[in-house]
Amino acid sequence: MIIMMKRVQFFDTTLRDGEQTIGVNFSISQKVQIAKQLEKWGVDVIEAGFPIASPEDFEAVAAVSKAVKHATITGLARAKNKDIDACVKATKDAAHKQVHVFIATSPIHRESKLHMSKDEVIQSIHDHVSYAKQFFDVVQFSPEDATRTEKPYLAKACQTAIEAGATIINIADTVGYSNPVEFGQLFDYLRENVPDFDKAVFSTHCHDDLGMATANALEAIKHGASRIEGTINGLGERAGNTALEEVAAAFYVRKDYFQVEDHINLKETKNTSDLISKFSEMDVPHNKAVVGKNAFSHESGIHQDGFLKNHATYEILTPQSVGVKRSALPLGKLSGSHAIMDKLNKMGYSVSRDDMKIIFPIFKNVADNEKLVSEEDLKDIMTQARVRG
Repeated sequence: MIIMMKRVQFFDTTLRDGEQTIGVNFSISQKVQIAKQLEKWGVDVIEAGFPIASPEDFEAVAAVSKAVKHATITGLARAKNKDIDACVKATKDAAHKQVHVFIATSPIHRESKLHMSKDEVIQSIHDHVSYAKQFFDVVQFSPEDATRTEKPYLAKACQTAIEAGATIINIADTVGYSNPVEFGQLFDYLRENVPDFDKAVFSTHCHDDLGMATANALEAIKHGASRIEGTINGLGERAGNTALEEVAAAFYVRKDYFQVEDHINLKETKNTSDLISKFSEMDVPHNKAVVGKNAFSHESGIHQDGFLKNHATYEILTPQSVGVKRSALPLGKLSGSHAIMDKLNKMGYSVSRDDMKIIFPIFKNVADNEKLVSEEDLKDIMTQARVRG
């Protein structure tokens, strides 16, 4: 049986939403370098910035537009003509371009932020998507705070945007309010209640306030979305966004489940993560999935024993597949004799199982007082073992 694989697009907003991380401020030259690496990694769309926000943001979008040859470049625009005009000018040199227009649709945003009625918001969607369509073949519309918007009204907003010329509808979980079950159901609802659902690409933009951004995005793919917005290393406002490197790894490992294809060059994942970590001056947590320092490390004796017998016992993804160099097993107080014996033999010692009866108790005594046991520690342990032996 031939399985038809669904094509999923990656939309990276590290340069826009990622830069909204507190303390992060990319220079124009850094943005160009990041954009080139994102293109090398294989993203389909790069949101290069918010051109109306500042002269520097405008210049950055313009610089990225000139530098990138294959990925589509987009600028963000509120539902305002002047914002759209700024995107037109900033992306004029892009080989491939689109515009990203948004307006909030939830009751709390309509009433407290916009001071607009439902009808006024709908009219704004129609007017500004129509205006943007004069300049861009590809127009993306995002109903901000979609997951806290009344479902019938959200469907009306999406349909209005499509009728006005939007080719992409991005469902934004702006404050990380949703969960995978509800988010999937929301896409099901929109498929059933937006008459022109199939005339647009549906996308998803999730925030991680409750730690479910990546899970929500993946669930959306199972329910009709074919584009995921996110950032590298999960950068972004407050708790951050969907971590695109996690999405790419999930698609790779669980192709049987997701049955999707993408353009991601997975081996460039670590290089991409490292570059953004360096320029953002934000360290990647050691236990971060896929790209964290400990993502492919094993200290537990049971895990180390299984790993040494067959790496697949405790690794569903090889470090090489995402561009990570294999490091030696860390040795600590939870390590077992198998891992210690393996390490000593790799250091040039000839250690037998009987030898380990002497070496292992000495190792445990040292490990109880050290976070990790180094090669120098092991040499001292071997000296002690010989004395006692």
